[in-house]
Amino acid sequence: MSKKRSAIIASCFLLILFLSVIVFRQVNTNEDQQFEDYTRNLFCQEVAGSTISLHYTLKDPSAYGIDNAPVTFGACTTDTNAICASSENALALLQSFDRRHLSDENRLTYDILEDSLTTALKEAPYALYEEPLAPLTGTQAQLPVLLSEYQFYTRSDVDTYLELLSKLPQYFQSIMEFERVKSEQGLFMASYSADDIIEECQAFIDMGENNYLYSSFEERLNSLDLTMDEKNTYIEANSRCIADYIFPSYAELKECLVSLRTTGKNNNGLCYLPNGKEYYELIVASETGSSRTIPELQQLTQQQMISDLTAMQQVLTSSEEVAVSSDMFKTQGAILEDPDPASILTTLESKLGNNFPASPEVNTQIKYVQESMEEYLSPAFYMIPAIDNTTNNVIYINQGHLPDDLSLFTTLAHEGYPGHLYQTTYYASQNPNPIRNILNYGGYTEGWATYSEMMSYYYAPIPKEQATLMQKNTSVILGLYALADMGIHYEGWTLVDTVSFFRSYGITDTNTIEDIYDLIIGDPANYLKYYIGYVEFLELKKDAMEEWGEEFTQERFHKEVLDMGPAPFTLLREQLVGDGGN
Repeated sequence: MSKKRSAIIASCFLLILFLSVIVFRQVNTNEDQQFEDYTRNLFCQEVAGSTISLHYTLKDPSAYGIDNAPVTFGACTTDTNAICASSENALALLQSFDRRHLSDENRLTYDILEDSLTTALKEAPYALYEEPLAPLTGTQAQLPVLLSEYQFYTRSDVDTYLELLSKLPQYFQSIMEFERVKSEQGLFMASYSADDIIEECQAFIDMGENNYLYSSFEERLNSLDLTMDEKNTYIEANSRCIADYIFPSYAELKECLVSLRTTGKNNNGLCYLPNGKEYYELIVASETGSSRTIPELQQLTQQQMISDLTAMQQVLTSSEEVAVSSDMFKTQGAILEDPDPASILTTLESKLGNNFPASPEVNTQIKYVQESMEEYLSPAFYMIPAIDNTTNNVIYINQGHLPDDLSLFTTLAHEGYPGHLYQTTYYASQNPNPIRNILNYGGYTEGWATYSEMMSYYYAPIPKEQATLMQKNTSVILGLYALADMGIHYEGWTLVDTVSFFRSYGITDTNTIEDIYDLIIGDPANYLKYYIGYVEFLELKKDAMEEWGEEFTQERFHKEVLDMGPAPFTLLREQLVGDGGN
């Protein structure tokens, strides 16, 4: 073969190779575009299914092509077959895409979405095991807060809100029907859980004209350009809706629970239900984002508790002065020069320094839980803003659960900086695929916030030894809650067993232990997403330190975790250390 012919053949081969690259890239582009169109449509479909979800997710739905969405709360469904079929179809549609032809970013979205849909499919047969009326986190507790924070950007928002209130009886009817079917299947909640929710519904009704749904409505109207007559007309309409729809719905829900309260077949953990242990394994995986088995999680928890207790012992024996100080586990009086929550948030943000990527500039409003509802709500909570309006943020503080300055300080670290507010607004600033914003990974979000809360003890104006003792003590207590959760729902602990367990760690107040037991029964795996998520971050950091060596920095670790956004820990670990963190 002549050199000339060889050169021609070589040139043809290079041309074919070049053309194949062009075609392959074109295929990639098409596959990426189709995938992004698919995820955008899925996002729009999901958020438009509930007016609350839509309004809290998007300030301007029309910018996403969502117009004239139905005004609805959605509904609880008892059709397990339909839920299973829907889950199967959703997963099959995702898997119709060729992952190999997607960009790195879209592959990550694919993997996280596949994990989420696979989890939903596994849980689908257990739909009736779910509980929409869980204490603290149930609909009856969360809905009034969501309604009170429903922002009015335009007049049409007010009209939609008032129409939505009229839909509440229909929504509560679906919940009551769901509870009746649960009762028929022997899956109704424990009687004492029903009693707690009955009491909560009555407390909400008893607020009467002092209910925050009246005052918050008037406050929200102030953001609009209304005449006094228009404002008064809206206020009267809101009052009628509360009287005609809100209070009657809560009263009817209460009476339904009264009629069903003794129909439950199980007053103990999930493992006493048919296939209850398997269901618990599924929700633990879902809530925590951890791929570890329950026994592995128990071992992980015990190891962390031993580490914490050892650190505490080292502090207590480091000097005679520290060893004799019983006050090291508590704060005496005020420890902050300025205990104003806004000032605390500013202080916490300033502590980010070089250990975290820069935080976006946002506005944060501090609000307080109405005194009459303090008993029924969490110590504090962050209202996640719309993804197209992340500059405006709200944190609620429940003063009934925050006895001192340090509690307020660490709680605002959890909810604010470097916790939920920072985590949420930073991730939003990365302009992620919209679908990522609605995938629920509680282990990541609450684990990060707990990780942030633990760090904040060392930011507080207290001695380092005291900070260590109090932080480790808080971690140990959360570990005890986590072990109790797994003991009750996986091992089958009764109340007597739980009391014995806590007493072995020096916690002897039976009433307090019973309250913990009731909360764990009513909301399985809730404590785990905080504690296991936190410990998984600690384990992930250890892996990163080992893998990255001298290239490890706190800022790099935090940035890579925050850049990736909510995800299961298996994928987080693969991204951060599976390839050396590159």
